[in-house]
Amino acid sequence: MAANEQLANRVREMLADHTDDITEKKMFGGICFMVNDKMCVAVGKDHLMVRLDPAIYDIAIEENGCRPMILGDREMKGYVWVDEEVLHTQKQLMHWVKRGLEYNQFAKPSKKRR
Repeated sequence: MAANEQLANRVREMLADHTDDITEKKMFGGICFMVNDKMCVAVGKDHLMVRLDPAIYDIAIEENGCRPMILGDREMKGYVWVDEEVLHTQKQLMHWVKRGLEYNQFAKPSKKRR
């Protein structure tokens, strides 16, 4: 599954307006945007993955087009998939990118693989 390049470009521009510490990695079959060496958002074929505050997770998954991120049989609290169909406007996309950026400053960095 390839990343949606149009959505990735929109995310890239939004993140660049807020920080210059951005790294892109291939992950989840798409492009993961790391901010301050921490996973922030990722773009897939037809969705956006957002790492957000687990305290607002239950509220977030009730929003239109948002669903839990499930790996195997485990629900990943603090990570959600947002369908591309609810990200058409800059305001809609910014709503989710902002959530990723807000939590990023408090998120623990991923453990480095050896």
